[in-house]
Amino acid sequence: MIAATAAAAIAMGFAATGSAVAQQAGMTFFVTSQGPGKGADLGGLEGADRHCQTLAQAAGATGKTWRAYLSTQAVDGAPAVNARDRIGRGPWQNAKGTVIAKDVDDLHGAANNLTKQTALNEKGEVINGRGDTPNRHDVLTGSQPDGRAFPPGEDRTCRNWTSSTTGAAMVGHSDRTGLDESAPAKSWNSSHPSRGPGGGCTQADLKSTGGDGLLYCFATN
Repeated sequence: MIAATAAAAIAMGFAATGSAVAQQAGMTFFVTSQGPGKGADLGGLEGADRHCQTLAQAAGATGKTWRAYLSTQAVDGAPAVNARDRIGRGPWQNAKGTVIAKDVDDLHGAANNLTKQTALNEKGEVINGRGDTPNRHDVLTGSQPDGRAFPPGEDRTCRNWTSSTTGAAMVGHSDRTGLDESAPAKSWNSSHPSRGPGGGCTQADLKSTGGDGLLYCFATN
């Protein structure tokens, strides 16, 4: 009887593990569990995409092309890049199989399903938010609320994701919570610029305002 009970428990454990793996294999959106570690110097868009790809594959979400949700600003003749144009058509679902948005317009609309409970990392874990220690809800985006790039001039992308010292990067709140009830405080993609004694783009700067150099990653296919 004991052996049968133990065998049943093991079987249930394998079933649960298999279910989790299957869900992560179907994952098409996540918040990175960690940043590359060099502040907002991500190695440009290419380096950020590679970070998304590496974490996704390690979690079992293979066979997909992953892109970081990041905008860049026009500089030296190079055109701006809009985050919303990089991430495919949707729909997107997290590691638990919950759909967070059906398409690009839905993602940037008031009815998207991004919350602290759904903006999970690639392992299916909740990201620490306001009130948690440490708070890690600041996610790098460099984007306006509609997912488009800021105009050239004032830095909002830490020199297009190549600076780990001076500059500033626009961040969003993955938990949709801030210091007040304003729209920016509740924005997942455009809450406030980074800042700090190191210049605004260092790893310590990002941590000082409630971040850790995290990214949103989307599968384009």
